[in-house]
Amino acid sequence: MGRGRVELKRIENKINRQVTFSKRRSGLLKKAREISVLCDADVALIVFSAKGKPFHYSSDPCMERILERYERHSYAERQIAANDQETNCQENWTLQHAKLKARIEVLQRNQRHFMGEDLEGLSLKELQNLEHQLESALKHIRSRTNRLMNESVSELQKKDKALQEQNNLLAKKIKEREKAVEQKQNQGLDNSSVLLTQHPLLPLNIIGGGSTGGARGEGVDYGANNTLLPWMLRPL
Repeated sequence: MGRGRVELKRIENKINRQVTFSKRRSGLLKKAREISVLCDADVALIVFSAKGKPFHYSSDPCMERILERYERHSYAERQIAANDQETNCQENWTLQHAKLKARIEVLQRNQRHFMGEDLEGLSLKELQNLEHQLESALKHIRSRTNRLMNESVSELQKKDKALQEQNNLLAKKIKEREKAVEQKQNQGLDNSSVLLTQHPLLPLNIIGGGSTGGARGEGVDYGANNTLLPWMLRPL
């Protein structure tokens, strides 16, 4: 029976893994040497084991020359790739600029048509389409205008209702205050009437000097600024 195909996966057994590494490493170095001799190729091979130990092969006695050559080629390839990418970016920007410029021109032409300008080059169908677009736009504008007007009227009605309620509240407060003032005034008048009723004898001041006499008070000297009560002036 023939040898079965080995499945490529990590060997779990440490010893077997080390043995396999040694065999495959030797075979790899041998193949590198053979290809350098048979094909006159510059070959540089570097292998690090699992423990970090390096193994290498170089067709040139100085491996650094091969590595420098590799770096130069890698740098040149990176530069070419960068230049290609930059060129592609510039081409993309140029294409995008052309598209945007064409779009702007179309929008400006449509704007002039909507303003009623440059209509000479339009056909009958294009003019009909333009008329239909204008009618549709005008319909939307009127609908939006009516909606805004209705919203404004509704808002004004709400404000008017709130102001009326506030006005009614203020008028009610004013009436209550006027009523309270009137009640206080009436209460003051009632108090004055009560005082007059309780004190019927009021003082009487007679301003003057010397003797005061009469038919029945003759010869009585009350003096200046004396106060006589009404009952004192009654006839005896």
